Amino acid sequence: SDWSADSWSDYGSRDKPGTTLGRTVPDGNVLFPDIFHTDHLLFYERFSAYQDYILADCKASEVKQFIAEYLEKVLEPSGWQAIWRTNVFDVLVGVVNVNFPALKAVVQLSEPFLCESQDSSFTLECMQELLELKDHQILLQELFVVYDESGEFDQTALAIEHVRFFYRCIWRTWDEEEEDEFDYFVRCVEPRLRLHYDILEHRVPSGLVADYQNLLSQCEELYEKFLNVRNSISSNDSDSEAENVSMVEGLKLYDQVEHIKQRLKLIENPLLRYVFGYQKYGSLQAKGLRSTGAKVIHVVPWNMRANLLQLLTRDKLCPESCGALEIQFHRDPLAAVNACYEGDRVIICPGHYFVDGMFSIADSIELEGYGLPDDVVIEKQGKGDNFFDCTGANVKISNLKLVQHDAVEGILNVHHGKTTLENCVLQCETTGITVRTSAELLMRNSDLYGAKGAGVEIYPGSACTLLHNGIHHCKEGILVKNFLDEVYEAPRITMVNNMIHNNEGYGVVLVRPTMPSEMKDASAQETKGTFLFLEATPETTKSSIPRFLNSMFHNFEIWCTQPTQAGDETACAEGSRQEQPGCVTDELELYKRAETSEQTENNSEIANVLGAASAKKRQIHRKRLSELGFTEADDNLMSQEMFVSVDGNQFKWNGKGSFGIFFF
Repeated sequence: SDWSADSWSDYGSRDKPGTTLGRTVPDGNVLFPDIFHTDHLLFYERFSAYQDYILADCKASEVKQFIAEYLEKVLEPSGWQAIWRTNVFDVLVGVVNVNFPALKAVVQLSEPFLCESQDSSFTLECMQELLELKDHQILLQELFVVYDESGEFDQTALAIEHVRFFYRCIWRTWDEEEEDEFDYFVRCVEPRLRLHYDILEHRVPSGLVADYQNLLSQCEELYEKFLNVRNSISSNDSDSEAENVSMVEGLKLYDQVEHIKQRLKLIENPLLRYVFGYQKYGSLQAKGLRSTGAKVIHVVPWNMRANLLQLLTRDKLCPESCGALEIQFHRDPLAAVNACYEGDRVIICPGHYFVDGMFSIADSIELEGYGLPDDVVIEKQGKGDNFFDCTGANVKISNLKLVQHDAVEGILNVHHGKTTLENCVLQCETTGITVRTSAELLMRNSDLYGAKGAGVEIYPGSACTLLHNGIHHCKEGILVKNFLDEVYEAPRITMVNNMIHNNEGYGVVLVRPTMPSEMKDASAQETKGTFLFLEATPETTKSSIPRFLNSMFHNFEIWCTQPTQAGDETACAEGSRQEQPGCVTDELELYKRAETSEQTENNSEIANVLGAASAKKRQIHRKRLSELGFTEADDNLMSQEMFVSVDGNQFKWNGKGSFGIFFF
């Protein structure tokens, strides 16, 4: 709070005279003067202002004091006009003084009197009475500074904008009661500011934004009730039954408020925002069967020609009974899917379809392209959340190419039921495919690329089968999320003959927490400072040493020496000089064998590590049951070990390797 003049005078400085801010015309029918346009500031401008000039390292209880000290340095105390805006009226006022500790301005009505309200009751006399009741003091954040070309009031307009934005978007009524152990800017301001701009720039799913706003409203309402109960208890000194009831009610409200505050903090934290996976489409209801029990084939023709109709009728529309079949035609795939009921089928003819919307599939339907995937392309237009969301019991998508742009979430999200993806091409934008808890995915003979997150995300309690797919040019290939928590069941994973290559990180990565026992063991190993000197034989592979050590130690440092037998160097030199053709063939054969061996080891390593993690979960679960008094666990409860089948997959040119574990 003890800045020097040089520490803040550069903020808002100008190289030439005159204002550097824009102007905007107020809405409404009254001819108010123009005001400064300040609500368009960028993230880094607000971030710098709050961190460097306004809040610095203040505690929550010091926020108002720091803001007041900042305003004293940059705010013109008088001589400027502003529009006083409330939810009921707008009125032009002149500022004659500023009460900095209260963050209020002393104002008087401007001449001529300009006022706009929802009704005609706010006359000059009425507004004067209102100002007298307020001692002519109004909150600074309710003022919008009138535009001035001289530039004299630029910092005044910016300072009030920062105060207004802070109390409107950052500050919470319960912040002042938070513990003062941490820097308020780091703990509250920065994450909330980032969330605000992530929402503005459409980087947060609309469902999560709605959840956050609802939680915020609930928390404010409950906190107000809690304050009322607390105040009623503190003002009553008697030890009556009514006060005891109020104490119980207050404790209940406090617990509810704390629970919602923790959920808000999870959403505000960009790293934890998606960890728990909100149930965005839990209310999506399936239509079920038609009342008549009939099933319909929906045809989407881009340009229907006679020969195409003939082929379509022969191959798809009339394989068995043609007479009882109902066919509906649609102009775009989204309209066809929205018209589906349980058991319907959508056939999309060759063409490039642009869709502005999201496919929400709640019934068991089939969606297939008539032709090769590159011939039947569905491309998403406009910004939005998911592309495909599946909650149906048995959904099948085949022979399509899906292209995603300007997305917030992944290209395909399986929330419930089983989704089969066959012979498809997926050009992703953010995350690729997400398999949520209790959902099932079967992906076969498909190609997925371009995800800025993981190509496939596998949640606890899900089932994922990947057969003969290509997953490449993503941030990570396949990500298996933490399932060690005793609440979750282990996922069932089958990966056979997939080609996972050219991903920025790992081919497959397991995300899981560091267990307390592992932390203790790691600390002990650090204290001991273990060094191992290993002599590698020619048969030793590069990856076998770390795997062996991982099974024995948690922290290690490897120094390898290669034994040299007598005459080896001479033999190598002579072989090089002779350049026998057979040597080249032998080297290629050895390279192929080594590559095959390495791929086999990669598959085994993934299966072993995932299986070991599953066994760890089983151990935790058994311990938990023992603590609850169950000496003999039920077979159903204990059959939660992960089913893992990893075989024949190829991992090539992944930036960090074939397999990794991310601890948090």
